[in-house]
Amino acid sequence: MSARPQLPDRVPRAKGAPVALDGLKVVDFTRVVAGPACTQTLADFGAEVIKIENPDGGDDTRSYENADLAGESAAFVSLNRNKRSVALDLTVPEARDIARDLIGRADVVVENFSAGVMARFGLDYASVASTNPRLVYCSISAYGREGPFAARSGFDPITQAESGFMSMNGFPEGPPVRAGPPVIDIATGMSACNAILLALLARDRLGRGQHVEVALFDIAMAMTGFYGMAYLMNGVNQSRFGNSPNGSASIGIYDAVDGPFYIACANDRLHRRLVTEVLARPDLAAGPEYASRRARTANKDRLRASLAAIFAQDLRENWITKMKAANVPAGYLRTIEEAFNSREARARHRLVQIAHPTAGSVPNIETPLQLGLTPVVDPVAAPLLGEHTKTVLRKTLGYDDARIATLAEAGAFGVKRDGG
Repeated sequence: MSARPQLPDRVPRAKGAPVALDGLKVVDFTRVVAGPACTQTLADFGAEVIKIENPDGGDDTRSYENADLAGESAAFVSLNRNKRSVALDLTVPEARDIARDLIGRADVVVENFSAGVMARFGLDYASVASTNPRLVYCSISAYGREGPFAARSGFDPITQAESGFMSMNGFPEGPPVRAGPPVIDIATGMSACNAILLALLARDRLGRGQHVEVALFDIAMAMTGFYGMAYLMNGVNQSRFGNSPNGSASIGIYDAVDGPFYIACANDRLHRRLVTEVLARPDLAAGPEYASRRARTANKDRLRASLAAIFAQDLRENWITKMKAANVPAGYLRTIEEAFNSREARARHRLVQIAHPTAGSVPNIETPLQLGLTPVVDPVAAPLLGEHTKTVLRKTLGYDDARIATLAEAGAFGVKRDGG
């Protein structure tokens, strides 16, 4: 096992730089991946995100087994930056009263409970909109909040399977393969964030909020992209193509003497550049069998064998250097360790460490979004469970210590749990 990498401290944002979402208050009832990915983006740009968690274990990802630091899993740390945690047992009436108080002061609510849960607690959009008509209320689910499938639970790989997305991943001779990272969850979180920001813009014009909805199944279908559109146009079911779409020999993985790399010569111009300027084999672009993309696809096995034999004669670094000099799209096929220690990652300042209340510090993968005028806020590590319960109740809701003590006695924060 490799040692934990040493990361630089993060450079603070410029003093006095404006904050994109300053003053925006978000009450976050989400857990696992899609919902937290959405609210983390809002938090990264200055929204006050109050994460409501079950006192009994909190967000499911807190206990994920992928890796942990001082009891916080990699999954939880990666998705809950810049949030404040409030522990509420929503089965207790007093806890639901607190949640309603918070929603009454919120600009945005985000939830991804199973269908009917928020309604059962009296916290669904229909129950709270009348007391906060400017509220933007976002529901994230597997199959939507209405219709025959609303009650079905669903997860990223299930929607990958059911939407047709998974059927395109893998090699023609093998079974469908799920995408490793939870791409549908992450894309759903990004789309939910977009929907919320659109609704906030509409609120500025129309003076009222609205209910917005994002479903994993819908996102997965949309992510079939032009392959899905091609089926609608010609009725042909897209099959798996591995690393070379449409069987193109000029796109895919090749092995040098010391390791693999990926090239992506998707058109005639790039293919000619590859075989003439990099490989010094103009014959591989001449003649009817190689002159066009369609012809190369028809003769892909022979062309791929020729390319593979040439690439196997030299080091990967030499090939990549030559292809970059010729402006041929190519890159190293890296492991996570290689990618995270690459010159590109360092030059882009993608990886830093930030302070953590119990671990001392935790790694941080910087948000990929960059705004020149309103940069991201200085990141604060994902919160401990219930870390901000008392603080939020005092500062946001104005509760005094006596009221907080009464609520604790009633079990609103869970059994014998003290919030920070």
